[in-house]
Amino acid sequence: MKLFIFIISLLVISSSAYGQIYKWTDSDGKVHFSDQRPDTPVVGEIEAKVITYTSVTYDVIKLDHGNRVVMYSTAWCKYCKKARKYFKKNNISFTDYDIEKDSEANNRYKKMGAKGVPVILVGKKRMNGFSVRGFERIYK
Repeated sequence: MKLFIFIISLLVISSSAYGQIYKWTDSDGKVHFSDQRPDTPVVGEIEAKVITYTSVTYDVIKLDHGNRVVMYSTAWCKYCKKARKYFKKNNISFTDYDIEKDSEANNRYKKMGAKGVPVILVGKKRMNGFSVRGFERIYK
């Protein structure tokens, strides 16, 4: 929860900000991230760039995804969460790639030249960011 509040604070200050994030693995093998240094002795430090689109933009892409909805996202992005909730509520099937957990998805994301999340692909259309109206524009 502290990490979520920290990230939101950074987003308010700037759409592109940097912060110190600590990474550690607990005794059960679960990986944790926090802006607070934990008491555990084994701690890795990472410098995270907070990336999210603050407005919706559109592009045409070469690869045609047909009616499939593909989203490149992160777990912490509020627009990604909003998109997931909208898709589920409206029974829209989608494939969600977390660019921080899936290295192959991250490589594809970088090849697209994407700079923020979410990136949503439908057919030959690409939407950077998420809004209901914006998504309906490319989906219907």
